[in-house]
Amino acid sequence: MSTMAMNRRTLLQSAVKSAVAGAVAGVVTSDVSMAAGQATGVDNVAEESKPFQLKYIVGSCMYGYMYLGEILPEVKRCGAEAIDIWPKKHGNQREQWQDMGDELFAQMLQRHDVKLGCITQYKAGPFGLRDEMRIAQKFGCSTIVTGGEGPKGLSGSELKAAVGGFIEKMKPHLAVAEETGVTIAIENHASNLFETADSLRYLAELTPSRHLAVALAPYHLPQDAGQLAQLIRDLGSALAMFYAWQHGDGCMTKLPKEQELLQLPGRGPLDFGPLLQALQEIRYSGWTEIFMHPVPRGIPIMETAEEVTAEVQRSRQYLSDLQARIPLK
Repeated sequence: MSTMAMNRRTLLQSAVKSAVAGAVAGVVTSDVSMAAGQATGVDNVAEESKPFQLKYIVGSCMYGYMYLGEILPEVKRCGAEAIDIWPKKHGNQREQWQDMGDELFAQMLQRHDVKLGCITQYKAGPFGLRDEMRIAQKFGCSTIVTGGEGPKGLSGSELKAAVGGFIEKMKPHLAVAEETGVTIAIENHASNLFETADSLRYLAELTPSRHLAVALAPYHLPQDAGQLAQLIRDLGSALAMFYAWQHGDGCMTKLPKEQELLQLPGRGPLDFGPLLQALQEIRYSGWTEIFMHPVPRGIPIMETAEEVTAEVQRSRQYLSDLQARIPLK
């Protein structure tokens, strides 16, 4: 092979490598800048003066095991700016990402102008996220949602002590979270240390770092709008993820689709108005994810991507209509 041909091939290889690196860098730069701005904690008068708006994110599992290339174009159509990547069994997009590699995934995000806003990782648990946090950092992803671990069925001082013990065990992992700029958000869940409103209040009260926060799932709490609104006020800045998700008729047994959809805002009986007012009062700046679980897990909530998006849009319009009626303060 001639020297000229070799030089041409080397130049082409370098160009391809630069394009791939640029794709990852393009995803990371804007998100890291945003995360850095949040990390300073400096008040921004211009931001405070803007009308309050929810910051929407789309859970990939709402589309079941659909291909990422089919889901990502739907994110902006849902009125969202970012995607929350779920692994099996609820979705399989984390596995898809792993199979395709970081570079191709970054290119896909960039092509559709979508941020990686959250990675959901229940299987890894709160003490197994170190590698995932470093991957999140690479993409400028600011949030990882997981479950809590500890005894269940506690109350009062015993519950507070157990939450304190959990936080103590989390401290080495919080050091990595602070280093990577990731917030670990603990979702409340049934049959778990964090199964009650008080457990979440204790987490917000005792957390030593803004990198340990709450992912609030109203589905798993009493369906009292006033109580849920007060919990939001109590959590304040410790709230990092809000699932716009109600209990409806539940998600543990197979139901007719119309009953299953009662988990969505505007479908079931829960009035989200007081919750939105509380979010506005605390100037909530975390993610809002319109959410439900299908039965069985791993299927999309509707048959096609377009139908899933239409349901998300329907719920988002319901929330927007409610929000428009909240007096500005």
